[in-house]
Amino acid sequence: MRKLRYFFLAIAAVLATLQEVRSHGDQPLSKIAVHKAVSALHAHAYVKASPTILGLKGQYSEWVTLDFSSPNPSIDDWIGVFSPANFSASTCPPETPSTSAPFLCSAPIKYQYANYTSARYKDTGKGFLKLQLINQRSDFSFALFSGGLSNPKLVAVSNKIAFKNPKAPVYPRLAQGKLWNEITVTWTSGYDITEATPFVEWGSKGELVRSPAGTLNFDRNSLCGAPARTVGWRDPGFIHTAFLKELWPNTVYTYKVGHRLSNDSSILSQEYQFRASPYPGQNSVQRVVIFGDMGKDEADGSNEYNNFQRGSLNTTKQLVQDLKNIDIVFHIGDICYANGYISQWDQFTAQVEPIASAVPYMIASGNHERDWPGTGSFYGTTDSGGECGVLAQTMFYVPAENRAKFWYSTDYGMFRFCIADTEHDWREGTEQYKFIENCLASVDRQKQPWLIFLAHRVLGYSSASFYVAEGSFEEPMGRESLQKLWQKYKVDIAVYGHVHNYERTCPIYQNICINKEKHYYKGSLNGTIHVVAGGGGASLATFAPVQTKWSIVKDYDYGFVKLTAFDRSNLLFEYKKSRDGKVYDSFRISRDYRDILACAVDSCPSTTLAS
Repeated sequence: MRKLRYFFLAIAAVLATLQEVRSHGDQPLSKIAVHKAVSALHAHAYVKASPTILGLKGQYSEWVTLDFSSPNPSIDDWIGVFSPANFSASTCPPETPSTSAPFLCSAPIKYQYANYTSARYKDTGKGFLKLQLINQRSDFSFALFSGGLSNPKLVAVSNKIAFKNPKAPVYPRLAQGKLWNEITVTWTSGYDITEATPFVEWGSKGELVRSPAGTLNFDRNSLCGAPARTVGWRDPGFIHTAFLKELWPNTVYTYKVGHRLSNDSSILSQEYQFRASPYPGQNSVQRVVIFGDMGKDEADGSNEYNNFQRGSLNTTKQLVQDLKNIDIVFHIGDICYANGYISQWDQFTAQVEPIASAVPYMIASGNHERDWPGTGSFYGTTDSGGECGVLAQTMFYVPAENRAKFWYSTDYGMFRFCIADTEHDWREGTEQYKFIENCLASVDRQKQPWLIFLAHRVLGYSSASFYVAEGSFEEPMGRESLQKLWQKYKVDIAVYGHVHNYERTCPIYQNICINKEKHYYKGSLNGTIHVVAGGGGASLATFAPVQTKWSIVKDYDYGFVKLTAFDRSNLLFEYKKSRDGKVYDSFRISRDYRDILACAVDSCPSTTLAS
């Protein structure tokens, strides 16, 4: 009886974590009761912001100082950052013709409590705060609220401040094109094509050319629900993408993104550079970083993501510091957790700009980008906050045939990557299943021996509490259709996000470890190694208190995976922690082409004496 009681207590503990892990915490901006806001302006309260003009040296990020005072201070008082600066009812469309607009209809782009750096604010009513702003195509104002987040009362509003050129081209992000010798450059600006023509000025060794860029944008009618269509809406600006073609392999190119104005003058960004991709099959050292679920964080400590994505800045910092040793990055879903608060996408692209402007930054679709009921997503959750994939498909380029169907393949030297979209059906007989099989089957393993499968949700194996509570150790129905493809085409490594921790399996097929080695695999793998690398930055997910034979390493911490192909026969896998960049798990694969050709269980056609 006592053992039975302990069993049920253990199950209860697992189930208790299920909702916590599934939710990944609340989007902090969603805690603000925007529609309950009322005006309570006080003549003796004030907020003063300086400097009033930002970006005088062309920078797109700058720190702002706030001095503020309230005659009736409280520990619940908070400062909201609004952009555009005018957030009054005049900017709010009424929800129906017969109703008036609310006093406040837009959430701030970030917020911080008034006593964050002023411990005596409640006693003195005076405070001081420093916040970091990025160029987001409009002016800013700062509002002091009492009543906490649940019952906000506007006490004071600051002067307006703005960047010198709010429309400037910012946050370039590179991606692989559809051809091996093509790279795309995507950036954001405030320039419509009717007022300026977007282009990229680029070249090598001083020989520069200009390539035109296409422009995309969208309005709230393109989105699927609240908050993306309501309090989370903010004009996303214009998204431009240029295709740089016929690149010489391994060549360093410089580039600037810009716009030609109607008076024939040009607005140009700072100069960036990138190295063109190697030819598919090229035998040289190639280095790949993979992680999921990083999200964004604020360098100024604003409460927007306080205690939610603490590891995000650490992951970003480690990648920036090691950038000279990284060739391409894969962020496999749950990109910034905007969850319908559109302003957060600008802040994320600003955070990763030092990385994405220098190496291809490839993304996959996750539940927090795509899922929304009644929109064709495989899961009917509201995790995207009404974005239903529009932001991810527009803000980043991927070489998919249809970016609304976020599956694609890309080659990088000796690697072939097959990227699945777990928010659309992947099971046998579907369009995506056919794509996955074709991606795996079409690679020449003599030239590209390293075959990698990437997806957001765990279609392989995981010991996460919420998967164990479901009795699946995977996304339900995850591997049942796909494992025969991984085995048939001898996928080396499959990497997933979604679960916010790190875990590595043995080479496995149908729940059985095919190879008992843990750190040095010589010859045929005979199975696929499955890795969860969802610890990019969002709140960590617990493991169930069970131990399976296939789970070799577990780590409840933030980190990322790095693959280094030294040549066609030798690959190094490393798991690094975000807090210090040091290696905490690794293994090597050493083999020849004949080892890939060798038959393993269900990897070669069956034969008979007649054949």
